[in-house]
Parts: sequence; C-alpha cells; structure tokens
Amino acid sequence: MSAFDVRDLLRAAGQPGAAGDNALGTSTAPLAETVAPVRSGPISAVVVCGLVRIGEFVLIGLLGALLHLLMLRGIVPFGPRYASAIGGVAILSVGLFQAAGTYRISAFRNFFKTAVKISAAWILAFLVVAMALVLVKVADNYSRLWLATFFASGLSLLLVERFALAALILAQTRQGRFDRRTAIVGGGKAAEELIAALESQADSGIRIVGVFDDRNDDRSSSVVAGYPKLGTVSDLVDYARHTRLDLIVFTIPISAEARILQMLSKLWVLPIDIRLSAHAAKLRLRPRSYSYLGSVPVLDVFDKPIADWDVVTKALFDRCVGALMLLALAPVMIAVALAVRLTSRGPILFRQKRHGFNNELIEVYKFRSMYVDQCDATANRMVTKGDPRVTPVGRFIRKTSLDELPQLFNVLKGDLSLVGPRPHALQAKAANTLYDQVVDGYFARHKVKPGITGWAQINGWRGETDTSEKIQRRVEHDLHYIENWSILFDLQILITTPFALLKTENAY
Repeated sequence: MSAFDVRDLLRAAGQPGAAGDNALGTSTAPLAETVAPVRSGPISAVVVCGLVRIGEFVLIGLLGALLHLLMLRGIVPFGPRYASAIGGVAILSVGLFQAAGTYRISAFRNFFKTAVKISAAWILAFLVVAMALVLVKVADNYSRLWLATFFASGLSLLLVERFALAALILAQTRQGRFDRRTAIVGGGKAAEELIAALESQADSGIRIVGVFDDRNDDRSSSVVAGYPKLGTVSDLVDYARHTRLDLIVFTIPISAEARILQMLSKLWVLPIDIRLSAHAAKLRLRPRSYSYLGSVPVLDVFDKPIADWDVVTKALFDRCVGALMLLALAPVMIAVALAVRLTSRGPILFRQKRHGFNNELIEVYKFRSMYVDQCDATANRMVTKGDPRVTPVGRFIRKTSLDELPQLFNVLKGDLSLVGPRPHALQAKAANTLYDQVVDGYFARHKVKPGITGWAQINGWRGETDTSEKIQRRVEHDLHYIENWSILFDLQILITTPFALLKTENAY
C-alpha cells in the first residue's frame, strides 16, 4: 500500500491530520533518551555497502593498472588486452563477493569469517579468468609474473582493506550509527512477542526506544517486555520531532482498522518508515508481500520519502548545481544588494525563522524588501498588494523573486534544497488562520527538506495566501512532489521556474 493510498483512506475515514507537536505540551524525549540515548547521527547501511562495493571494484582495477605500469612499462603495451583482463577480474570478484554475502554490515564487522569468503571468491575469480584466457588461446599474450603478482598483492590488499573496514564499522556500530531507532505502537502480548523476536536477532540493527499506546494503564501495562510505555501516539509525534526516530512498528491486529487509521492520521506526517507487524497475525500472505526486519515479517505502510542513495543523490545535486547557480547569479545578487543598501537604511539581508525538515527551525536568508522598522520576522501579517511596508526596490525584487536568491547560501549549508516545498514563516496565515489549522496533514510537507522553488510555485501557487483554498492547493502540490520525487522531477522544476516567475500577479 502506498503512502498516497493510505492518505486517501485516512481522509475517507474522516480522521484529522496531526498538528505536529504534542497537544499535551510535554515532551517524552528526555525520558526516551534515558532508555535509548542518541549518541550521534545515523549512517545508511545501504549507502555504506554500496560505497564499499564501488571502492573495491576501483581498488582492484587501479591495482592491476599500477602493477602493469611498474612491471611492464616499455616492455608490453597496456592496451585493451590488459584492460579487459583487469576489468574481468574486478567485475567477477565483486560479483562473487556479493554472492558470498560479504557486502553486508554484519559481514563488515566479522573480519575472520569474511576473510575466508573473500579469499575463496578471489581465488575462484582468478581461476575463471585464467581458464577463459586459456580457452580463447590468448594466455601466452599475458605476463605470468604480472598475473601472479596481481593475484597475491590483490588478495593481500583486500584483506588489509577489510581488516581496516572491520575496525571502522565496529567503532561506528558501538556508537549506534547503524541502529534503526524503533518505536513500538501497541502493548500486550503481541508487542511482547514482537520485541522478543527482534531481540533474538543479533544483527537486526533494531534499537527499540520504547512503547507508545493510546490505551490507559488498566488495559496496557506501563512496561512491555522490559521497555517503558512512554506515552500516547500524540506523544510519539512529539518524540519524533525532538529526537531521532527511524522506524515505527504497529503491533495492533489488522482487524482493528478504525484504531489503526486513527493513529496513522497522526503519524503519517512524520518522515519515518511505518510498518505493521505481521509476526503474530493470523492472516498469511505470500512471502513477497512482506518486508523483513531481520527475519520478522512486516507490512509496509509508509516509507520515508527520500532515503539512502536518494539522500546522497539529492544532496550532491543541490550542492553542485547550487554552487554553479551562485557563481552565475553573483552579478545579479551584487546589483540587488547595492540597490537595497542605497535606497533604504538597514541591513541588506533579512533573516527569518521558518519550519524546515521534520519541523526543525531553520534561519532563511532573503534580501530585505521592507523598511527596517516594519519588518515582520514571524510573518504575523501577510504582505498584500500595495503594502506600504514594502520598499520600492522590495516591490520589484519580491515580484521577480530576486529576494530569494540569498537562499542559495542556505542550500550550501544544507538547510534547504534547490527544489522542495517552500518553507513558511512560523505565523503564516491563510484568511487569518494558521496554515496547519487550515489544512489537515499540513506538516506532512516537512517530510523532506524545503526548497527555494517547488512544484506548487511553478504551477502558480506562490505569493499571497488570502484564502484557505490557496494554501490547500499549495499543500496538495507539495505532497504530490514528495510522493513522486526524482532528480529528473527536480530538474524539470528548476528549468520551468524562470518561466513561472514571469507570472507575477500573485507576488507582492
């Protein structure tokens, strides 16, 4: 079931969206931190395994080329013959390492067991390559000394690399960098059985932070399988806003559909994977219908929109393209800065607190467009057509969105993306009502980093939000972007943005 499908179900069920922070006004984060403290930021196991795979392929290729340079330079030309042999060894070795299960975090930690598999796969790779050279009758065209040296030095280098990798991974594991911090929703026997199943697996990577249940202590124990009940589902939203949480697992039976939908209506706004435990369920589906936490089957409900390699790809795209745009637009930015400085007193830049990823507060930069004594840092009063607070230069740069250009520095800092839902000021309103009170599930737009431009903006939903419909449509476009994100989608929005800026009827 996709996130979009579940969101439709929640709306059909008439459940209100989460407002973001805990309605009770208390935070469960301090208590949860005593149970499962956050030592440092997470590392994606998927990315690490991919980097090691790429690194070893490159390492083998460079070693073969270096040995040829040192041993055969001026004697035997490198050419396609040696290049194909080196490439064959690299491709076959990495493929065999993969088949042997050596590209897993658990394999990286266990050096001695993995060293045996690496050695066996390396030997097999060379035997296959040597046999291929003999069968196609080209073995005499290769230096036997080079092949022997390549074999011996390659195996030694791989083992040294894996030994160093094991030390590094073990150190990061001790710091909890690979843990998936997990909250259990629901108590009772089902939760106890799930926790026992997860804890029986040494390499599951699951670190349980606690249990959350809407039922009172008469129906749900305050301690479940040794873990404290930290609060209700609303408290869980508050916890996820204040500390790191990677996964939420429901132990509630599928038959309790209304209860599950009620809880999901609060939790779906979080940038967190949400799963429904199938461990104790009587319903049995085909194995392919499940995903697994180790060997524990679960049903996918929501996925974090941008994770693992997508995070790396988007970050590289933002930094590289953002730096190029900053260089290209530097003359324009200097001209705007001078115009702001020379036409009204006060600072050139205006800094404003806004909601960023997962509702974190970030400081966004803009060229100042209002008179310094009338700047509205919280956007308590929206800018309207002919607003006297806006300077003449400010009116022009707001219409053309030139006031947003300093946010390229936010992109390089990592607070913003080039493309994403626009970050709104803390007190931004539609028809004198705060945005999150107008739109159910408003905070779901914070499941990804906000951006300088976005799908809503290029579709005309920018500028003044004097009616609830305008913010509703803007949020709908933001959620469409989140659910359909890709680098090509980002590129399409970036290319379209200059043309969308020509339509200035809603920008004041």
